[in-house]
Amino acid sequence: MSVKPRIRLPENARVGEVIEIKTLIAHPMETGTRRNNDASLVPRFLVHTFEVKFAGREVFRASLHTGTAANPFISFFMKVSGPGEFEFTWIEDGGNKTTERHNLKVT
Repeated sequence: MSVKPRIRLPENARVGEVIEIKTLIAHPMETGTRRNNDASLVPRFLVHTFEVKFAGREVFRASLHTGTAANPFISFFMKVSGPGEFEFTWIEDGGNKTTERHNLKVT
């Protein structure tokens, strides 16, 4: 994946606050069932796993399947335990990974 994912976090948060995290990654999400103009199958090419760690601990994981649309948008909520760094990882067929890191400011 060569396109940088889009991630939206609050600019800052308070301990105990529930925040929403939104992500979007540009990816074709080919199912392996679509055919080209020459009737050959387009190979399967999916982001199959999305993982999020905060301060080194996994806080969210999603398994994506062939029913997932292109350019997957994922949103989830998390209760803030303190300051830390988010690590977002998308894993696609073939094992390629895209990882982004973002700090959360806690006031």
